[in-house]
Amino acid sequence: MPEHDTLKVLLVDDEIVRAAMVEEALALDGHQVVCRLSSPASLNDMVQQHQPDVVIIDMESPDRDTLESMALLQRENPRPVVFFADQHDPESLKAAVKAGVSAYVVDGLAANRVKAVIDVAIARFEAFQGMRRDLDKARNQLADRKRIEQAKGLLMKHQSCDEEQAYRMLRKLAMDRGQRIALVAQNVIDILKPLEKGS
Repeated sequence: MPEHDTLKVLLVDDEIVRAAMVEEALALDGHQVVCRLSSPASLNDMVQQHQPDVVIIDMESPDRDTLESMALLQRENPRPVVFFADQHDPESLKAAVKAGVSAYVVDGLAANRVKAVIDVAIARFEAFQGMRRDLDKARNQLADRKRIEQAKGLLMKHQSCDEEQAYRMLRKLAMDRGQRIALVAQNVIDILKPLEKGS
C-alpha cells in the first residue's frame, strides 16, 4: 500500500455527472482515478488490470450482483472498498460488510468527506488483512504440529523408538534434505501410513 497521499482509485458509479464530480474531488486531493465503471459487473477483472489502491462504489444500495462482485474481489484481489449508499438499510449494510466493504457511508458521496473516509477504509482494510495473515499463520502452525506428531507416532511404531528419538530422526532428515521439518513429517506419513493398513 503506497503513501496515503497519492492513491490510485477505481470508481464505480452509475451516474455520470456525480462520477465526474467525485473524480474531480479526488484529483484535487492528489488522487488518480485509474478506471471508472458504471456497474460493478467487471469489478474483479478491472482491479486485476488497473491495480488500484482503493475501490469506491457509489450506488443507491448494494444489490445482489454488487455484493457478489465485491465478495469475488476480496477473494481474488483484496482491496479496501468504500461504499457510499444513498439510503440507510441495516440489511444492506450487514451484507456489504460481509462481502468485504471496509467503510460503508450513508447519504451518498460528498466530495469533502472522501479523503477522511478513504483513510479510515485503508486503515480498517490493513488491520483486517493483518488479522487474516495472523490467523492463517496460526492455522498453518497447528497443521504442521499435527503432522509432526503423527509422523513421530508412526516412526515410534515402525522403528521401535521413543518420542525423543523419533523427533531427532525427523530433525536429522530435515537438516540432511534442507527441508522444513513439517514437510519431512508429511513425507514420513506418506511412506509409513499405507503400511498401517497392511499390518
